[in-house]
Amino acid sequence: MRDKISQLFCLQKNACQNNSTDNNRGHNVPTKATSNGTMCANGSLGTEGPEAPETDSSGTGRMRKPLERNGSTQNHAVHLERRLGLFSGVALIVGTMIGSGIFVSPSGLLVRTGSVGVSFIIWLACGVLSLLGALAYAELGTMNTSSGAEWAYFMDAYGPAPAFLFSWVSTLVLKPSQMAIICLSFAQYAVEAFVTECDPPRGVVKMVALVAIVMILFVNCYSVNLGMTVQNVFTAAKLVAVVVVICGGAWKLMQGNTQHLSNAFNGPMPNVGAIATAFYTGLWAYDGWNNLNYVTEEIKNPSKNLPRSIIIGIPLVTLCYALINISYLAAMSPQEMIESEAVAVTFGNRILGALAWLMPLSVTISTFGSANGTLFAAGRLCFAASREGHLLDILSYVHVRRLTPAPGLIFHSLIASAMVLHGTIDSLIDFFSFTAWIFYGGAMLALIVMRYTKPNYPRPYKVPIIIPVVVLVISVYLVAAPIFETPRVEYLYALLFIFAGLIFYVPFVKLGMTPRFMNKVTLFFQLLLEVVPTSSMAMFE
Repeated sequence: MRDKISQLFCLQKNACQNNSTDNNRGHNVPTKATSNGTMCANGSLGTEGPEAPETDSSGTGRMRKPLERNGSTQNHAVHLERRLGLFSGVALIVGTMIGSGIFVSPSGLLVRTGSVGVSFIIWLACGVLSLLGALAYAELGTMNTSSGAEWAYFMDAYGPAPAFLFSWVSTLVLKPSQMAIICLSFAQYAVEAFVTECDPPRGVVKMVALVAIVMILFVNCYSVNLGMTVQNVFTAAKLVAVVVVICGGAWKLMQGNTQHLSNAFNGPMPNVGAIATAFYTGLWAYDGWNNLNYVTEEIKNPSKNLPRSIIIGIPLVTLCYALINISYLAAMSPQEMIESEAVAVTFGNRILGALAWLMPLSVTISTFGSANGTLFAAGRLCFAASREGHLLDILSYVHVRRLTPAPGLIFHSLIASAMVLHGTIDSLIDFFSFTAWIFYGGAMLALIVMRYTKPNYPRPYKVPIIIPVVVLVISVYLVAAPIFETPRVEYLYALLFIFAGLIFYVPFVKLGMTPRFMNKVTLFFQLLLEVVPTSSMAMFE
């Protein structure tokens, strides 16, 4: 135990000395004594204080401070490293967006719209909307290269309270529930491969889902490089599966099976509320388009690789989804798609013959890769928010040797595991599905607000103002239409949960109250997990 304490204190001392060196170079940051006698900026071990104001690059001569949270350099003893290049960025976007939805239940849009043509238009519209939203996020992410996505942008535009509410909902509900549902889908298909005569036992499915969570957690805690290697490999594998489905559909079309596509717009037009709920179904399949913004601090040359990854990744996913739906309709009728519990499996049985087992395997590969990318991004949100004091301090620490945000990853995995065991995730997602678009709309509004409140900040990538305006209007529609069309008490519960975060924000963040025992708890987990505080490495390039 003494050796471990000595090692951590040594690393902390080195980090503080590096901060002191930076301060002597012009960063006049007040220091504060630490528990082991060393002096660190802002009173935290290995953390640098605010940077000195810089001259506005617009040429006006006015002074500004960088938007990033407390910055650091690679000279610090412990920091997150920029390891994600363009290929890894595209793999993270594509790998998290293509999960189980397009293979298992793409018929949800058919159920809600009642029309092949309308459902196909909504599939494409969801892709366009995701691309427009992601391009706006590219401007936000290159303007502020701190990790945390919406949390960082809300801090810049609105202040700490809205940012805290976002981290409150995303950390406790949205991100863990996404991972839990993906892992349950993975487990369902993994178990079905060994159970052919009956439905898989629910308990076994949950146990396999928990094993998947543990495996993904180990991969991401062990090494950032290993986590991205897994993401790259599984993304490549799922794209191979997509190509197999598209080729099978093309073969059926060449045989003349176009009858289900020729009368695509037969049937009544859906009402406004039905279109909004249909968008929710489609956008769930596209969810993950903003995940790269959660890890901006670890992207090499983010001002170029972030927008490039988005421009490559999201159109690729949209094209895949469109061609896959055409392939399904070339092999089965819309009614058969609706009745099928797993559309890709039914497609494989009709097209692939003896190789039909490739489809369940493709679903397991796709879901595992998507869950890996989801945890990779979610851990960075937890890391960024806690670094600013919005969550427990221990969640902002990184492993002393592996340089991974292990506490944040473990925290998300524990919540996801609890949701898997509880078994009511589908209803939970229904309650909070519109909540995500409240925050997406808030990010669009943040971009518009900062065009006026921070007009002189550098923007390496800038989108036309009409893009965030359009996405904001659509976000308002997606949130409001289901409430007015089919009002349910669950929407009220979701809003109450969001604002319930203020009960914790006011005493623990705004007033800075900290229970006395928390220092001992933090030290215990710091020694147990071999983690130490770190600064952000987000800097203007």
